[in-house]
Amino acid sequence: MARPDNDDGNGFLLRSDPGDPALSAEVSGLDHTGARITARVVTEKPLTLFLNRQEIVTMMTIGDHPDLLAVGYLLNQNMLRPDDRITAIDHDRTLDAIVVRTARETDYEAKLQKKVRTSGCAQGTVFGDVMDSFDGARLAPDAVLRTSWLYALTRKINTAPSLYLEAGAIHGCVLCARDRPLVYMEDVGRHNAVDKIAGWMFLNRVSGADKIFYTTGRLTSEMVIKTVMMGIPILVSRSGFTAWGVDLARQAGLTLIGRARGRRFIALAGEQRIVFDADPAQAAEDAPHQRRKSADRDGQSRKGGE
Repeated sequence: MARPDNDDGNGFLLRSDPGDPALSAEVSGLDHTGARITARVVTEKPLTLFLNRQEIVTMMTIGDHPDLLAVGYLLNQNMLRPDDRITAIDHDRTLDAIVVRTARETDYEAKLQKKVRTSGCAQGTVFGDVMDSFDGARLAPDAVLRTSWLYALTRKINTAPSLYLEAGAIHGCVLCARDRPLVYMEDVGRHNAVDKIAGWMFLNRVSGADKIFYTTGRLTSEMVIKTVMMGIPILVSRSGFTAWGVDLARQAGLTLIGRARGRRFIALAGEQRIVFDADPAQAAEDAPHQRRKSADRDGQSRKGGE
């Protein structure tokens, strides 16, 4: 596992690897002209999570960093406490199962009956009593977001190699400090990408108080709740908002910024943290994402309708 003081040579401490052959596959088909093509698509695998002896959930995931996903899921569902000691994490690839073992014995059968379906992709869920912890959360009041950092972050994140650029059909989340992206996780569900980052923070004892969280997905209630539970005071997205997400952000004192593209953004909560230290006119406009590698590969794979 990457440590907080080591990067991958590209400025990130840890990220999903778009070159990992296990995370995507080539599938043949036809394009709109009837020509034969080969397209790259992301993988999707089941992962059954156990906490000690209790089966918790089966998640659909691309399959990278299962230890981070498991720990982050348990944290964000309030099944792990901040002071819990993890004694082992056992991943069985043959059984598609992972077991998180803790020094404190747990029993969540009653809790599992209180599961509430949320708006997250795939199998996003939040348990009823998570809101109790959310209501008691306190975010750093002195945290700031400089617009110069925001412009730099969106540029670095949107131009970094990613599974999205390689194959699409995936969400990304990034943990940032000032104008530097630190951990970039991707998955078929945005909640999985969030949970991987939460797991990395817990296992590496990284505080969220001075961090910024970036997501490619919508700013829903689930995204707001998970960001607050991680103690991160600023949440940014390329996408838009839901009304409940805005309400919860205002309740928690979370700075909520959406539609962050190039020089443009909208802040609907926690605006007092924003320091306007950059001229928007000097910021680069956001170019549309283009899956250049996939397009090149598809073009090379066409057989002229053969």
